[in-house]
Amino acid sequence: MQPGYSKASSNNLPAVDVLMVADFMKRSPLFVSSEQRGVKLARSSRENYGDSAVGYVQVKREEEKCYVMGKITPEHKIRDKPYSVSAVIDEEEGSVEEVSCHDCAASAGKRSS
Repeated sequence: MQPGYSKASSNNLPAVDVLMVADFMKRSPLFVSSEQRGVKLARSSRENYGDSAVGYVQVKREEEKCYVMGKITPEHKIRDKPYSVSAVIDEEEGSVEEVSCHDCAASAGKRSS
């Protein structure tokens, strides 16, 4: 666990709704709308996807910001090493400020297949 973080649970995660996510995706240059219609998105949108994809998650709050870090394993590559992801949520404004993949192919400017 990173310093200042605590283990995430349903009681301490920030509230994020679909409108916050859509607003972030609209504002962020990281997302290409044609990629959002793909098969991978459909697979990862299933209700039970997170059951096997999401690993350890930790949370830290500093004033109105909530920092979330976790490990993710893509469903189509379950034997691969999980990669680290993080998000910054402004709980006062109700907005997703940043989402990052730290050690996946996309973080190095590559596209996964």
